[in-house]
Amino acid sequence: MRKASITRVTAETEITVEINLDGTGKYDNQTGVGFFDHMLDQLSRHSLIDMTIRAKGDYHIDDHHTVEDTGIAIGQALVKAVGDKKGIYRYGHFALAMDDTQVACALDLSARPFLVWNVDFPTDKIGAFDTELVREFFQALSTHGGITLHIDKVHGINSHHIAEAAFKSVARALRMALEIDPRMADSLPSTKGAL
Repeated sequence: MRKASITRVTAETEITVEINLDGTGKYDNQTGVGFFDHMLDQLSRHSLIDMTIRAKGDYHIDDHHTVEDTGIAIGQALVKAVGDKKGIYRYGHFALAMDDTQVACALDLSARPFLVWNVDFPTDKIGAFDTELVREFFQALSTHGGITLHIDKVHGINSHHIAEAAFKSVARALRMALEIDPRMADSLPSTKGAL
């Protein structure tokens, strides 16, 4: 089983992430940021990555550090859990429709982090949650997970739907990329001999 646990403690946050890449999408996420927990639940459910996350942050300032540092910890856990990457498909893509919104994701588990973010929100907030933190989460995930990550909003008018479609499309693309290819189970998906 491809499992990992990461604990990240700074002066701003305390975060523990446990994941199982070969799970069924079970989740127990408690970050102290309600909307963010809802998004992390979607990430788990639709990637089939079991996730247990506990976070405490400097909420008296805002949610920024908690969201960003959780992205860092999840990215580090992904790297640890996937190991040498033998047998994985490596690439994933998914175009996800949610009511008024469509968001497309394409990614490469290349160890070359890069975020392309073509997503805008019609509002600055979703409830009490700053919409700019969605990008911050995916930037941290991409950087610390070694993921080339492209996320594009095709269309959408509802901020909640746009954020949720982004998390779900990334989840589905991750699911595809992390699956084991039965034709390549003992090989790296690269001509370089390393990823």
